[in-house]
Amino acid sequence: MRICNPLFIRIVYLRYIYTIMGLKNRIHKGYLYFLTITVVDWVDIFSRPVYKHIIIDSLKHCQKQKGLEIYAWCLMTNHLHLIVSVSPDNFYSLSDILRDFKKFTSKAIVEMIEKENESRKDWILNRFEFAGKYDPKIKCYKFWQEGNEAKEIHSNEFLEQKIEYVHQNPVVAEIVNEPEHYKFSSAVDYAGGKGLLEVILED
Repeated sequence: MRICNPLFIRIVYLRYIYTIMGLKNRIHKGYLYFLTITVVDWVDIFSRPVYKHIIIDSLKHCQKQKGLEIYAWCLMTNHLHLIVSVSPDNFYSLSDILRDFKKFTSKAIVEMIEKENESRKDWILNRFEFAGKYDPKIKCYKFWQEGNEAKEIHSNEFLEQKIEYVHQNPVVAEIVNEPEHYKFSSAVDYAGGKGLLEVILED
């Protein structure tokens, strides 16, 4: 009778788990995803409008030039929530768009920090430099954390739950009393107003 090596069984099991985890976070065209994009060390960089508008302008570019479809969004002081998709026949994949978005905004925001009269300049740049020190993909400063925390939207109920979660962020943070009063989110669009970005509304 053949006896299986316990170490071999464990290796096979771990490979299976890692494969499943990888597939779970893989992004495909034509699917709707809930994403969270976070600044390294959770640095509160988006407390100033000048940095916020770099994100807004870049998202507008992704919508107009790369086919990004936004269903909900919210920019907080150190992270960005998005519910987004691209059509299956779109030239750019969502992964491509996110990669380019993070690359461009990282460079643009660091350059703005260096030019602006930023009281925390040295501390912020030190954090970003340290974060990129051991990352071979980074030349100098690392602004965004790795990954996008992609979660596929698999039902209307899950979509509604995530839209509510996204819009409640500034309320939970006690920035505003009502979601639609927060300028840097799509809550105003769902309340019947007009926000900073074009949004595909889900009834």
